[in-house]
Amino acid sequence: MRKPSFPPLFKGQAAAGGDPFALACAAADVGCDAGLVIYDRAHDTLRAAIVFAPDAVLSEAVAILPICGVGFQNALGALAPPEVAVHLGWDGSIYVNGGRCGHLQMASGDTVEDIPNWMVIALTLSLWPDSDETGLTPDVTALFAEGCAAVDATDLLEAWVRHTLIGINTWTDTGMASLHREWSGLAHGLEGLMTVAGQTGTYVGLDEALGLLLKIDDNTVLIPLTANLTRST
Repeated sequence: MRKPSFPPLFKGQAAAGGDPFALACAAADVGCDAGLVIYDRAHDTLRAAIVFAPDAVLSEAVAILPICGVGFQNALGALAPPEVAVHLGWDGSIYVNGGRCGHLQMASGDTVEDIPNWMVIALTLSLWPDSDETGLTPDVTALFAEGCAAVDATDLLEAWVRHTLIGINTWTDTGMASLHREWSGLAHGLEGLMTVAGQTGTYVGLDEALGLLLKIDDNTVLIPLTANLTRST
């Protein structure tokens, strides 16, 4: 894997086989600069994590999850054949041609006046399937099994960071409305009965901050994007 090149203010660091998500959270905890991109490319998986320094309260800063999702869709859309379809799950799942191909994870640090010291978004993407018998797991796929064998993983990583930066700038300038429209057009699985964050109900819609609305019995319950926060071990 050649060394990736990133936009100004972003700095790459190879994970050397470690978990980029855990490494990025640990680096952020000790005060690394925002823009650190830790990456690991195995023969069958691409993993990467980006450290961000939000200047918004946590309930708003978690918009970085759908921003990074749209950034990935735009990146792969620019590199893959036009017939390849990329969709996004509300929980950070990534779907290629209808099969789950990867996911995004989100973590945050301590808050000061509700503004997190840092946030990390990590990408895990399957490049090659675990088995040649892909028909046994039709809901799960890998990038190179979906007509993307010519997509270079390093090019994709670079493009993801670039398109995510564009998305952040657009969100900063225009707010949630354009992100809401773009993400909603890429959404996967928002229908019928769902179980999210330990609650099961019928999908009703999304609020203006991309929070999930579920009807549970006679009540409509809001599950905010903060429900997708995790912390690496």
